[in-house]
Amino acid sequence: MEAYATRPTETRNDAPRLAARWLGRVSYDRGLALQRDAAARAAAGADGSESLLLLEHEAVYTLGRNASRDDVLWTADRLEALAIDLRESDRGGKVTYHGPGQLVGYPILRLEAGRRDVKRYVHDLEEVLIRTLAELGVASTRSDRRERVTSVWVGNAKIAAIGIHVARWVTTHGFALNVTDEPLAAFAGIVPCGITDGGVTSIERETGRAPGYQELIDKLLPHFEAIFGRVVSYEL
Repeated sequence: MEAYATRPTETRNDAPRLAARWLGRVSYDRGLALQRDAAARAAAGADGSESLLLLEHEAVYTLGRNASRDDVLWTADRLEALAIDLRESDRGGKVTYHGPGQLVGYPILRLEAGRRDVKRYVHDLEEVLIRTLAELGVASTRSDRRERVTSVWVGNAKIAAIGIHVARWVTTHGFALNVTDEPLAAFAGIVPCGITDGGVTSIERETGRAPGYQELIDKLLPHFEAIFGRVVSYEL
């Protein structure tokens, strides 16, 4: 795995400004529409046009660009009975689950010269999550196994998935972090990210306590700000 330099721990006063927004629970389709609008603003290039959309999705399986329908194990009838939608996505990766009990983050960034490296971008997202989890008492890591890249692990159990799309160096999609135990059962209906020999876990399972979303966001944003070199404002 390639090594990247540790990001500075302080953000410059002249760093690009980014607006983080908490959107509550939204459908996957609504989330896509919000990302497209935000990406168009970011592509225009004005300072302050970048965003970090923070939300919780309604239950959905999403198929990334490398996914196969065979990785969805449950039948269409069972998905309907459980009110789990199925959507194709232009993000990288295979199949994953989003739903209540997960914090989903969609950074809409305009990667500047010197940071136009997709592997580095994913590495930095992982680092934000690893540092945030450490504050909550969860020791998480990246995996050196090729099939487990772009994710964060606690032992042999995945706690966060990352799937991104980059077009003209503007990023969409992002990460999903399991906060409560609620989403874990739904992973039984898929081969998550094509991995057959690993489990899933959550902050609640690892610590015995699920932080509230605002508590979690308060811990995450300073790490995002430092690692990506942005000045972050936050609005509910």
